[in-house]
Amino acid sequence: MSAPFDPAALTYDVNGLIPAIAQDHATGEVLMMAWMSLESLRETLATGQATYWSRSRKALWRKGESSGHVQRLVGLRIDCDADCLLLSVDQTGPACHTNRRSCFYTAVEDGEMRETMAPEV
Repeated sequence: MSAPFDPAALTYDVNGLIPAIAQDHATGEVLMMAWMSLESLRETLATGQATYWSRSRKALWRKGESSGHVQRLVGLRIDCDADCLLLSVDQTGPACHTNRRSCFYTAVEDGEMRETMAPEV
């Protein structure tokens, strides 16, 4: 079954945002989670470059615009409730602002937090 995709038909929160998880298209590694607005989703689809909504800056955030660590959109999935997105991306450089490949670098094991990866040089 297929149907035209209307980004406005997704379920956004009261702030007009929807969570978006970025995953490496080749490895399946979860890289980061960010927020998208209708505008940022439309820009992502139009340009093929992941664009998010920065809640702190209250502005569009084009991933990699200052660092060069861009995310090229390879695929997009919508969850069953249409309230969360999964972006399959080709990641250039680290995805995390801490200069790590993934934002999910802290593991909880036996009640302790442990860093699982160092920042890239």
